[in-house]
Amino acid sequence: MRIALISILLAFLPVVLDAAPVVKVRTGIEVLEGRGFEGLEGKRVGLVTNPSGVDRNLRSTIDILNNAENVNLVALFGPEHGVRGDAYAGDKVDDSVDAATGIKVYSIYGKYREPSQEMLEGIDIMVYDIQDVGTRSYTFISTLGLVMRACAKKGIEVMVLDRPNPLGGNKIEGCIVEPGFFSFVSEFRIPYIYGLTVGELAILINEEGLNCGQKGNEPHLRCSLTVIPMEGWTRDMTYLETGLPWVLPSPNIPYPQSAINYPCSGIAGEFFNYLNVGVGYTFPFAAFAAEWIDATRLKAELDSYALPGVAFREVHYKPIAGSSQGKLVHGVQFYFTDYEKAEISMTQFYVMQAIHRLYPEHNPFMITPSRNEMFDKVCGTDYVRRTFSKRLMACDIADRWRRDAENFRKTARRYYIY
Repeated sequence: MRIALISILLAFLPVVLDAAPVVKVRTGIEVLEGRGFEGLEGKRVGLVTNPSGVDRNLRSTIDILNNAENVNLVALFGPEHGVRGDAYAGDKVDDSVDAATGIKVYSIYGKYREPSQEMLEGIDIMVYDIQDVGTRSYTFISTLGLVMRACAKKGIEVMVLDRPNPLGGNKIEGCIVEPGFFSFVSEFRIPYIYGLTVGELAILINEEGLNCGQKGNEPHLRCSLTVIPMEGWTRDMTYLETGLPWVLPSPNIPYPQSAINYPCSGIAGEFFNYLNVGVGYTFPFAAFAAEWIDATRLKAELDSYALPGVAFREVHYKPIAGSSQGKLVHGVQFYFTDYEKAEISMTQFYVMQAIHRLYPEHNPFMITPSRNEMFDKVCGTDYVRRTFSKRLMACDIADRWRRDAENFRKTARRYYIY
């Protein structure tokens, strides 16, 4: 028996030895440190970051720069959630002093959304290091663009330390933002899923115009921009393939998969008192559920659509936070069986269609009309709401949702680093 067991183990050993090694990606901060912080020496440095700005050993970029002998870190800038992650989603961030370093922290998620010109006094170069999630409505890229704009006005250099796009570099989906719908959740003329790393995006918005958001009447501004690229990253990688640790950039994106799920359910999740999308439970943005849903019927309806690359399972859970706290909700959790084939951001529209067919009395546009404006801002247009709300049929908006992707891809390719 023992010999047989050893034989079985030996039979599998070559497979283990021949397995492809885990890909190791070096992020911008690691590359910068390897270069001896070239580009920062002799300059007074500002830093925009949050807890996701770490190296593979989980050392904060704040501490790496502060401890470097040839770097003079003089100011920190706190986006949503703060530089150390001690502010919850949506909470205002106040000016403070970083307890670990004694460095002044300026809030750019409170009274100000971009650094004032006074905040920038005494800074020669601004460094940006935050893990992005690859979706336009996530506020950190808006912060990036606003910081670049402010620095352009002041003549301050900007250095972006690049990080992986957790959705990979090939997914591009959703409408380009239309005039009248620019906001902090749709700051630039890019699709909902834009398929660029944060460094590539910085180059694109610098070259295509930093003034294309809310302040569209300003002259075309460019800052002096340097991107420190990653090593080892390729466009077909999702985050799990990078070999990097994941540090949640915000409380509701605790895992790499959460970043992928966010654009699949986040738009539907804008409607309060409609669906719970897993926020407040252990799988944020991975489900669609409510107290009044029959999970079996909803799964059957969605299965009948045969959506490419997407599978659903019945789910029942009690959220531990949020509007559904302590209530037993029923619905579906979604999975991607073929991520490349799946049109991930359309998932929520098909779910909303299925729910409307089963429960027409639960129309989100009528239940919470106060959220319609935010729905439009996140979509970057009112076309989706005006058209979709008539019948809640995904086919009515699919062509418009897809229309801009290939033209944007052609533009974006000019700014590819990888």
